[in-house]
Amino acid sequence: MLYQREYSPFKGEIERGMGMLKGRLLVGTIAMVETNSLQLDRIVFIGRTYFEYLRMFDLNESDLKLGRVLDGAAGPSSFTAEATAKGFDATACDMLYCHPVETLADKGRMDIEHTFRKVDDVPHLYVWKYYKDRQEIIGLRHKALGAFARDYEEEIREGRHIKAELPRLPFPDRTFTLVLSSHFLFLYGDRLSLDFHVESLMEMMRVCSGEVRVYPLQGLDAKPYPHMEELLLRLRSEGLQGELVPTSFEFQRGANTMLTLKR
Repeated sequence: MLYQREYSPFKGEIERGMGMLKGRLLVGTIAMVETNSLQLDRIVFIGRTYFEYLRMFDLNESDLKLGRVLDGAAGPSSFTAEATAKGFDATACDMLYCHPVETLADKGRMDIEHTFRKVDDVPHLYVWKYYKDRQEIIGLRHKALGAFARDYEEEIREGRHIKAELPRLPFPDRTFTLVLSSHFLFLYGDRLSLDFHVESLMEMMRVCSGEVRVYPLQGLDAKPYPHMEELLLRLRSEGLQGELVPTSFEFQRGANTMLTLKR
């Protein structure tokens, strides 16, 4: 597999860290589901910037003043680093935050290259409105990775980057006012089970006193998550109210909606 060749210097370490999400991966999904899809052979370690988060999650800075913010399964996004620099109280968590910064930076760079080679194969799945061209979006991915790496290396002792593996988070109930999750759950709906989605969203809500927001709601094939109705019913049975809310951001074609959760 490409994964094994590319990450041979630290393959075992990363693979143990991933742990196949403790058996939550769907059987047989290492082979891609269809050709009309972004063909990624792994859950990539790619991040977005602070201003991309504001657009994706329909946020303004007054929202970030309301309390603590958690970026869940954050990868190398620079939201936490940039928000903290602006004076907001932000924390990031990810299952790979136990690894050295050099390991994560190398993986991030390789995953950017791997992803955008594959994006070139399916240009019809993307809308070029927010980003002017391929070079700009790749530049933003490297910008996010660089800002994350500097913050991770310099400030990890302050507890802004915390190792955590969904569907369990190491925080007390209602620690955060707002919980965000970008480009993880529904994007990989072809290989993460419905149970994993439900348990992860319930756990995000457990540590949240206000609202959870998740984006995007589509898979790598740009199709809506097929089990959304059942997922919302199961969350409702647990006393959680889910709503599909339009956002002003769209890069993957049709990905202009987020999921919000409240009690």
